[in-house]
Amino acid sequence: MANSFVTIKDFARAALPRLIDHLVFPNLIYKDYSDDFSGMKGDTIQVRKPIVLEAKDFDPDQGVDAQDIVESTVDVTLDKIATVDVGIEALQGATSIDDLTRIFIDPAAAALAAKINADGLELYKDIFATAGTAGETPASLSVLADARKALNQGKAPVSGRSAVWDPEADAAFTAIDAIVHAEKSGSNQALREGSIGRVMGMDHYMSQAVKQHKTGITAASGVKVASAVAAGDRKLSLSGASLAGKLVKGDLIRINGATYAVTADTAAAAANAIANVAVTPALPAIAANTEVTLIPSHTANLAFHPMAFAFVTRPLTAPGGVESYVTHYNGISLRVVRGYDMQHKREMLSMDVLYGFKTLYPELAVRVLG
Repeated sequence: MANSFVTIKDFARAALPRLIDHLVFPNLIYKDYSDDFSGMKGDTIQVRKPIVLEAKDFDPDQGVDAQDIVESTVDVTLDKIATVDVGIEALQGATSIDDLTRIFIDPAAAALAAKINADGLELYKDIFATAGTAGETPASLSVLADARKALNQGKAPVSGRSAVWDPEADAAFTAIDAIVHAEKSGSNQALREGSIGRVMGMDHYMSQAVKQHKTGITAASGVKVASAVAAGDRKLSLSGASLAGKLVKGDLIRINGATYAVTADTAAAAANAIANVAVTPALPAIAANTEVTLIPSHTANLAFHPMAFAFVTRPLTAPGGVESYVTHYNGISLRVVRGYDMQHKREMLSMDVLYGFKTLYPELAVRVLG
């Protein structure tokens, strides 16, 4: 490398703190990390699920009711590698670490974080509890109250709750009078920082990576449960006066006031009917011809407790025969590799992160529709 004043170790140690600063979603959820074991894409890691206990009233006549502490695990596949790769010649004009930070390290860290955030926010598809209205940007304290209510009903612990909003919702919330006039309560943080901070028992963040969910249904009217459903079933069939297209993973259906998330794409509707719709959570007993509401396309903002989701990462294996360095901090591992691309006859510099996401307790999150 022409800029020999900067080593691969320098690149890694300068980039990792900037990467962590740009991360939103992974910093808010349960993290499983070990720098003792290197990994490769496709590895499966057994992650211990956080233990959930229940506090009960003490009955002096009955005494205490001891709870068993049962640890369970969930398999998480390290199926993602976020990588930024450039030719060494792109960096040769730099004359200092400040130049390299400006032209490569900062942009690379931001790009890696954007991909990691985007991949994590795909977990919205597992969340069935809802607040807000599809197609309407959340813009009132009542929406926050509904999200809080849904978390309470899911028995989410009160401490540590967060919400991640798309730019439209974030802008709408920062214009709410109760927040804009926060200086009357002795704090003008919202005005100074352009954020809503902690409101309704949740810390609020904005991310451009919040997903827009697009349903596969193209026409729907008079939709009903086609045949009776037994309690505990996780599949049902739908029919309608008009029903076209298909349900896709992440679609939402509402029956008798309860909302269910579709867990797998269905076949396309045939003769105004869709069979074998897989959903979560398990269904109660439902009579045939019960009315069904299909939730349309929407923005999938999320409010959640950290235990709802897991971010799992391991250091990438150092490749042989090339210069590389792996650094770790705060549950994140970053690898930097300098190598030679024989096919294109050029030196390359690569930064990458190995990781996977998993929904642990979907009941501890709510999808706030926009």
